Amino acid sequence: NVLGPDVNESFYKFTVNKDNAIRFGMGAIKGVGKGAVATIIENRSKKKYKSIFDLVKKVDLRAANKKTLENLALAGGFDSFKNAHRAQYFNPDGDGIIFLERVIRFGAKYQENLKSAQTSLFGEQSDEVYQELIIPNAPEWQNLEQLKREKEVVGIYLSGHPLDNFKKEIHWFTNRVLANLKDLKPLINKNINVAGIINDFEFLESRNGKQWCKFTMEDFSDQYEFRIFGEEFLKFKHFININQFVRLRLNVREGWRNQETGRIGDPRIQFLSFEMLHEAINNNSKKLTLKFDIRNLQAERILRLKNELNRFKGDKPVCFDIIDSEKPLKLTLNSRKQKVSISPELLDHLENNDWVYKLN
Repeated sequence: NVLGPDVNESFYKFTVNKDNAIRFGMGAIKGVGKGAVATIIENRSKKKYKSIFDLVKKVDLRAANKKTLENLALAGGFDSFKNAHRAQYFNPDGDGIIFLERVIRFGAKYQENLKSAQTSLFGEQSDEVYQELIIPNAPEWQNLEQLKREKEVVGIYLSGHPLDNFKKEIHWFTNRVLANLKDLKPLINKNINVAGIINDFEFLESRNGKQWCKFTMEDFSDQYEFRIFGEEFLKFKHFININQFVRLRLNVREGWRNQETGRIGDPRIQFLSFEMLHEAINNNSKKLTLKFDIRNLQAERILRLKNELNRFKGDKPVCFDIIDSEKPLKLTLNSRKQKVSISPELLDHLENNDWVYKLN
């Protein structure tokens, strides 16, 4: 685990903090140079920064300029200041000036006054300027937007991953990761299920005037650029969009044979289906199987489970795999009456109550 950048703890390079956690280096953020990092570190040496206002009062704003502070904010470098979230720094006022720029102007004015000895740190004018800076109300960015902006300045996702909310779908209904597609030869004649987020796409036209598309998809392992043509393109093109979460069923086919040379080309991908990833559990789950040890069975717990399942009534059968942890015993029971609607919400509920399950 790597902790994100923090102006109160990060150095230029990656370091290990007092809790033996790796802290992201500020120098790895785009637009954050050694001079900016040096002034941030120097001015926190005696006391940590209390707020963004405290920071801009102290650092050299020529080294830590507007672009530097913007990228620090995008990367989460100010997240330890609990009085503001990332979106607020970029909220524009009536004149179209973002809050962070107002803060920088405040800091520059404060430092100018301090140097000219017109006011002191505790003078009336400084307090008046400070009071004028009210942190604007702004909705927090959606998780996906925050992660995308984070990756723009850091190169990787730090505070999470766009697919974090789809781990169940990926676990149960994929059999490969995108990194596996880098070498297709071992996958020839195999059916492949992958899932991810579409980051980029382009609709193109061939020489004979037929449309086709190339699109880039990303999962936890890697990115992969797909190309889709002909009837498959016409059938599935409506799924292809930026920030679309999809599950693909593919078949890897042997490459085309050159009629003149007899040489077989690179393996090719056949698209069997596209599916919205949030629909994968409902569309593909046939049965819910609950597993538990007979020695841990308690009437109260079983009754509670029954009541919980009744909240998710549907048409999918429920089975019970009963084992004995002390004997080689396994018994499978099919419920005749209990049927459920298998959904992410049901699975979350089961996990939160320590029930072990599998999907068929």
